Amino acid sequence: MKADFRYSTDFYGMNAHELRHTCIHLLCIGGEGSFVFNEHCYHISKNDLVVIPMPHRVSNLAAHADLEVEWFAADYKFLQNLLPSNNYSIGGSISLNQNPVIRLTDEQASHISDDFHRLFGRMNDSHLQFYSELMGSLCLTMMYDIFEAHAQQEATDSHTDRTAYIVKQLMTLLSTGISRTERDVGYYAQRLNVSPKYLSSTIKRVTGHSVTTYIDRHTIPILKDYLNDERMSLTQIADLMNFTSLSYFSRYCTKHLGQSPSDYRKSLQPR
Repeated sequence: MKADFRYSTDFYGMNAHELRHTCIHLLCIGGEGSFVFNEHCYHISKNDLVVIPMPHRVSNLAAHADLEVEWFAADYKFLQNLLPSNNYSIGGSISLNQNPVIRLTDEQASHISDDFHRLFGRMNDSHLQFYSELMGSLCLTMMYDIFEAHAQQEATDSHTDRTAYIVKQLMTLLSTGISRTERDVGYYAQRLNVSPKYLSSTIKRVTGHSVTTYIDRHTIPILKDYLNDERMSLTQIADLMNFTSLSYFSRYCTKHLGQSPSDYRKSLQPR
């Protein structure tokens, strides 16, 4: 997969139209600034990290004369595909959608800046055969540095309201692997004792993504594991995953893997 990568020190360029399909990671090096995201105003100063998927949602950018930033942006889907569905990325992304600013220590800020510079240093190596894999590994390092900082910040926060409880319970259900056979929103609404409409609207409002998005993100790794096992036929996999027909199973694979299950298996064979 060819992915877009951008690096800049221009604060006002972070919500440019051409970045709307990316996830942006902005580090404040010094000074002060502010922006509006999801109808909330956020103030940033030195060592603040901002993580925003689809940055076109950012508006009202304002910078003091002394503001210094650097940011790195990468294709959002490319980044999502780097991580397993049960990773901290899911829970973390929910929290970041509510507050995209992470306060870093000096050491954490140094790590993130180093990550940016390593990525910037290899961005122009697109002629390499394993360019996507190379950039993916560097992006993964950056993301784990961000997760570590965010997890430490989140450890001091408590979320006890009803909506946070619903989101947490949905993620707990999905982490059990239940989406192997259950991929209908109604099933999860019933398990959580809410209506499908309430569940859908709550998840969308809190996370910015649909319930189906999270169901699929947990299902795809399971699907890939089965397809990677050549001892299993496609019919067996379709049955195990509770697809009503082989053709429906094939359409699901094509939609989420970009190719049919048989073509996906062929792509795993050594050239």
